[in-house]
Amino acid sequence: MNSRIPQSIQQSIAAKQAVLDNPEFMERIQQAADMIVASLRGGGKIHFCGNGGSAADAQHLAAELSGRFYFDRPPLNAEALHCNTSYLTAVGNDYGYDLVFSRLLRGTAKAGDVIVGISTSGNSKNILNAFEVAKEMGVKIIAMTGETGGKMKECADILLNVPSTDTPRIQESHIMLGHIICELVESALFA
Repeated sequence: MNSRIPQSIQQSIAAKQAVLDNPEFMERIQQAADMIVASLRGGGKIHFCGNGGSAADAQHLAAELSGRFYFDRPPLNAEALHCNTSYLTAVGNDYGYDLVFSRLLRGTAKAGDVIVGISTSGNSKNILNAFEVAKEMGVKIIAMTGETGGKMKECADILLNVPSTDTPRIQESHIMLGHIICELVESALFA
């Protein structure tokens, strides 16, 4: 057997164990879920964004909320900002890729909404621009990043910075955190 297989699994476990062993981080997970619940109860929308693998995670988590997670229930108002490829390519071409999320957020968000930005580095310019617009509009900000938090840590209301610098391990932890948040949200709203 290739030694890389168990090594990768152990590294994934270690990143998740570091989250589990940090009570303050665990509290921030609960705070993120509470923020989303409060927004949805107030008629808000949850906006997700990311690039590459983080875009896939953003879309995945939006679908867990807008579709269903553990049980059948009414859909929740959640969407990933990159799903309209005609919009994405038009704005990317006409205004620049750095503005694709912020421009759409400005058109679709309102005060009391939540944006969840997912970036392993925490430095994605298009997400940082969306966070800037979110602050202007009264939209709450959850940042899911790697260990340092990057520039996103300065903008976020809640920072979920996975204690790792390894992109695949961070992404694996992001989807775990997202699933936990979805479970908490669903059970709070549909007990």
